[in-house]
Amino acid sequence: MSTKQAQLDEIQAKILADDPTPELRRTATQLVFGDGPADADLVFIGEAPGKNEDLQGKPFVGAAGRFLNEMLEMIDLTRDDVYTTNIVKFRPPANRDPLPEEKSAFLPYLESQLEVIQPKLVITLGRHSLNCFLPDLSISKVHGQPKRFQGRVFLPLFHPAAALYNGGMRQTLIDDFALIPTILKKLESN
Repeated sequence: MSTKQAQLDEIQAKILADDPTPELRRTATQLVFGDGPADADLVFIGEAPGKNEDLQGKPFVGAAGRFLNEMLEMIDLTRDDVYTTNIVKFRPPANRDPLPEEKSAFLPYLESQLEVIQPKLVITLGRHSLNCFLPDLSISKVHGQPKRFQGRVFLPLFHPAAALYNGGMRQTLIDDFALIPTILKKLESN
């Protein structure tokens, strides 16, 4: 096991020990921490686990996850190449949006995950994820535009789930996703 993986395991254990959101923990099946290589260049951050994620213990395993997999294939990547996680690590009841205090309770752990992984690019999926890092930006205005903030580069994208309910957004997301290899190349050459 890599040192980075051991550090991620420690963060996961710390969440369970600290119990930052006891109400969420009580209604969830399990903690959904994150999945993928501990040294990934790309980290995708959603908002919170849904029903399938809660049952399987992994992020992005439902319909939105299948769409994410399709988009990864379009840029010659698989889920084994990227790290996926959420801001909130327990499923909110009835898939409601995570509350501001739930997001702030989990943010330090998410920051620790990013600190360990050191990705070249952090891809925020949806407005909740974007606003955790860049609270003044609107996803509809900045999607697909890389933003440098506190030493990291973020790429805000619409959440894959949004494209499942809104066909027009599907193409926007695919087009934004297609920019990832170019952005990565630029970051690697800097």
